[in-house]
Amino acid sequence: MIEVAGKQVLTELDELVDPSRAALVIIDMQRDFVEPGFAFDRLGVDMTMYPAVRPRIAALLAAARSAGVLVVHVQMTTLPDGMSESPAQLRFGLRLQRQNDITGPFRYTLQGDAGREFVAELTPRDGELVVPKWRSSGFWGTSLDLLLRSNGIETVVVSGCTTEGCVESTARDALFNDYYVVIVEDCVASDDRAQHDASMLLMRHRFDLAASSDVIDQWMVATGNRKATA
Repeated sequence: MIEVAGKQVLTELDELVDPSRAALVIIDMQRDFVEPGFAFDRLGVDMTMYPAVRPRIAALLAAARSAGVLVVHVQMTTLPDGMSESPAQLRFGLRLQRQNDITGPFRYTLQGDAGREFVAELTPRDGELVVPKWRSSGFWGTSLDLLLRSNGIETVVVSGCTTEGCVESTARDALFNDYYVVIVEDCVASDDRAQHDASMLLMRHRFDLAASSDVIDQWMVATGNRKATA
């Protein structure tokens, strides 16, 4: 911690991810996005980054639960017949379709569909917060900020997908809402590796990045499950 302009500023990882002030936010780990046989996979979107990242997020989630860290599952949601999308948002969707050579109507994470559900290993437990969202950012038009502030959260520990889309959008809005942001760099992924790499380059200069093993170690130390190393 350092003092800047008479204010105490957290600077070290152990301070930032302290279970008393941090929340683990898991973004859009839903079947339509990352599960074989669901919407994105059926369209031939590149899914190769997800098999490696899923168990790492599951391990991070297990550590958060053990340490008593507040867990928030953010869940992309759409409504039938485009009821949740403005013309501008539909235009945004069309651009994404062209990038992935998708023609015709493309629907995903429809409310009530199996594809909107979280993957099995990241299913929320009773009592964990689930925040439906309607846009890329987990903060826009949702209760996320209210829930974090209601629970005294200062730091958002970010994981999930996609890196350049919903992850980066949520991270930026977290900062703009005056939260510290820690990106767990091996727990975010995309269906476009080039865009993932570009996003990580940008975020590395804006937020704190940490490996999942380092975050887990800090949570274990904080709860007395492991002796701190010199």
